[in-house]
Amino acid sequence: MSAESEPEQLSSEADELGWEVDPDDEWGLAVLATVGRQLRLRREAVGMRVADFAVAAGYSEDLVYKIEGGERIPRPEYLDKAEEVLRADGLISAMKEDVEKVRYPKKLRRIAELEGSAVEIGVYVGLSIHGLLQTPEHARALFEARQPPYPDAEVERLVALRVKRQKVFSKSPLPSISFVQEEAALRRRVGGTMVRRRQLEHLLEVAQLRNVTLQVMPTETGAHPGVDGKIELLKFANGTVVGRSDGAFSGRPTSAPKELRVLELRYGTIRAQALTPGDSLAFIEQLLGET
Repeated sequence: MSAESEPEQLSSEADELGWEVDPDDEWGLAVLATVGRQLRLRREAVGMRVADFAVAAGYSEDLVYKIEGGERIPRPEYLDKAEEVLRADGLISAMKEDVEKVRYPKKLRRIAELEGSAVEIGVYVGLSIHGLLQTPEHARALFEARQPPYPDAEVERLVALRVKRQKVFSKSPLPSISFVQEEAALRRRVGGTMVRRRQLEHLLEVAQLRNVTLQVMPTETGAHPGVDGKIELLKFANGTVVGRSDGAFSGRPTSAPKELRVLELRYGTIRAQALTPGDSLAFIEQLLGET
């Protein structure tokens, strides 16, 4: 492959390496504008044209222009290559932390920030396995099923972000995390047999963590306070609490004491009606044996 033809042949791959930021994400847009400007200034400082850099780095000129113009979010490997090609002495690598945050859509970034700072997390979820518990393959199958369909690059972006949220399990200090999962979500054959097997195995692995409690709500259980939808409770070191439920207070997050008492009562009742953690593990092992 000649140097002249390489960027054109890699253009499809390069397009997948650059993501758009949410148009209403003012902070994200500002970060990308700053990163793009620094990349352009560094390239110009070493006397490289866009075409020269594109050939040296192995990306299309179009992608380089979009990243330097703040229109695309560069992946870490793009920044690593730019650091190497432009001999930036760590200047570009220093941008990676902020760029990594921008990869989250604004709404998901807020969720990740709350989860990352919580000392206690309680979640009931019915229709699907909670995002913190999903394997990459399970998450990918869910995103690929969305309508209208996501572009392939967006699917991979969302999968990467979902996996990154799971660092909450090992952060220090360890948060206390409890899940109640409906049986129906565990039985749904998302992604086929092997993906489902790996997902069930992953649930068993996570449930063994000493800061995690996982319970299953059997389908045969009668009506309970979770039938209206997901419930989430996040408690923080300063004593504040944020809660949300699909079936209460218009689904909006709340910190109002009276509303939080309602959500805590509902979640406590759900946990009491679900299988014990030990019985839940046995139930998941049984499902695994049936796949």
